[in-house]
Amino acid sequence: MPNIKSAIKRVSVIEKKTLRNNMIKSGYKSAVKSFEQAVEAGDKEKAKTLFSLATKKVDQACTKGVIVKNTAARKKSNMAKKLNAMK
Repeated sequence: MPNIKSAIKRVSVIEKKTLRNNMIKSGYKSAVKSFEQAVEAGDKEKAKTLFSLATKKVDQACTKGVIVKNTAARKKSNMAKKLNAMK
């Protein structure tokens, strides 16, 4: 446990940021997972709507710094391939 006042503050700030990052990461992972389940089920219309939601969540995670830009691009590209393969 830190003894210095600034170190105590850093610990509390890091805890808050960790909770925020986990919330964002969980949101985008569940959006991607629901999209993939719709693709597996073969529901094209549902997959289209979930694709737009998932790309939005991935972009938000990217802008918040939870995932790297190239990782976000790769995830969106893979989802687009899966969606286009349904057609």
